[in-house]
Amino acid sequence: MENSAISIRPFIGARDFKLSKSFYRDLGFNEVILTPTMSLFKTNQLGFYLQDAFVKDWIDNTMVFLEVEDVVQHWNTLISLKLSDKYTDVKLSPVRVEHWGRECFLHDPSGILWHFGEFFQSKSS
Repeated sequence: MENSAISIRPFIGARDFKLSKSFYRDLGFNEVILTPTMSLFKTNQLGFYLQDAFVKDWIDNTMVFLEVEDVVQHWNTLISLKLSDKYTDVKLSPVRVEHWGRECFLHDPSGILWHFGEFFQSKSS
């Protein structure tokens, strides 16, 4: 099957919709309000839908992976935002090296786990 996909946009929930919207704006996403209970958060061509919906099992098992060019630089940006000072349930975990690349982690105010990762480039001649 040939695919002409342009983007992929997951739907994520929020324990406190207003708080989560503020968090994602502070994180650097641009909000597009779609309805009173759903917003699109975008950066460049990437985006996700944030819903005013809290299902504990769903939220507790939601993870989003965002590939970045330089995970150390992205980590430094995350630290500079002081999100864990502003949002009590936000947790940052530092960069770690895996066999495939490097990543750091961020839990949003609802507990959704964000992976920010950078893949190692394969060396081919």
